[in-house]
Amino acid sequence: MMISLPAIIAFVFSWWLTGRFCSSRSFLLILDHPNERTLHHMPTPRTGGLAIIASVVISLVVAACVVAISRPSASFLPKGLASGSLWIVVSMLLVFVVSFVDDWIGLPASLRFGIQTAAALVVIGGVGLTLSSIPIPGGQAISLGWMAGPVSAIFLIWIANLYNFMDGMDGFAGGMTAFGFGFMAYFGWEAGAPVMLMIATFVAMSAVGFLVHNFPPARIFMGDAGSITVGFLCGTMMLLGFRDGIFDLWVPIILFSPFILDATMTLMRRALRFEKIWEAHREHYYQRVVLSGWSHRRTVLAEYGLMVLCGGLAVLYQRGTEGWRLVILVIWLVMFLAFGGMVNKLEQRAGRKES
Repeated sequence: MMISLPAIIAFVFSWWLTGRFCSSRSFLLILDHPNERTLHHMPTPRTGGLAIIASVVISLVVAACVVAISRPSASFLPKGLASGSLWIVVSMLLVFVVSFVDDWIGLPASLRFGIQTAAALVVIGGVGLTLSSIPIPGGQAISLGWMAGPVSAIFLIWIANLYNFMDGMDGFAGGMTAFGFGFMAYFGWEAGAPVMLMIATFVAMSAVGFLVHNFPPARIFMGDAGSITVGFLCGTMMLLGFRDGIFDLWVPIILFSPFILDATMTLMRRALRFEKIWEAHREHYYQRVVLSGWSHRRTVLAEYGLMVLCGGLAVLYQRGTEGWRLVILVIWLVMFLAFGGMVNKLEQRAGRKES
């Protein structure tokens, strides 16, 4: 009851509010105009992120009220967990507000990154979430020592922004949010971790409500307020799950690898060509697939299949022995190498047709 009712509310409210924002008569109409980075051709509302974040916050409040009514003598969460949850929500809202204002009127990049850094420090200082070491399957973990704090801040900011980089196709970021956070909710349930279970469940259900209107052909987008905030929350939950022993660090990396590997490899490839990595482009693997002739729907469904495979590998990795974990990582890397090769072949085939 504590989870199911708020989860249903998260879905219904997100679906309803996103639908209201789709209308051209919406009281809050902010349009995403096509540019050299995007794949859409018509101005489209980009306020879906507000529906997602509002639904998550409301469902958390409802969950607290359900516990207060059904178990008035019991606290919602142990004191330490309650304090940590509050700091997580505060940092999330901090990132959301600056990203929403940027969607609305535009803000200097220095201010946006400054606020994201402040939010990362809230998570690191207020919740005590740091990436203290990097586990190596079958080997010794690499301790980060004094670098744990800076590396953790960079990690959070990078995950937040790569989520934004990857939000460029109908149904893509919404699907990654539903699948990725859905699997994290499963790990939270399996470990008996209430914060992970609740936050991940509510984010996943809110994303599903948003997807009803965002699935190809999309009527609305997340906007930076949605993608950057969800990405920042994703990074936060990764650190939380690793610190609390809910899962190994490689588990969420495998889960969200359709985003992490695509964005990271594309950035590295552009950097090696001495291109301006901060400029808009259409060189992500998912963009290249669409530009090679696949429809948005076909591409996003193929990506959903990849997300499910990654989720399955993450579950196997979590349950495997050290030896099997190394094997699973090799399978995972080979799978993405094959995916990259498939994209190259699609481009070559499209090029031959044009010539």
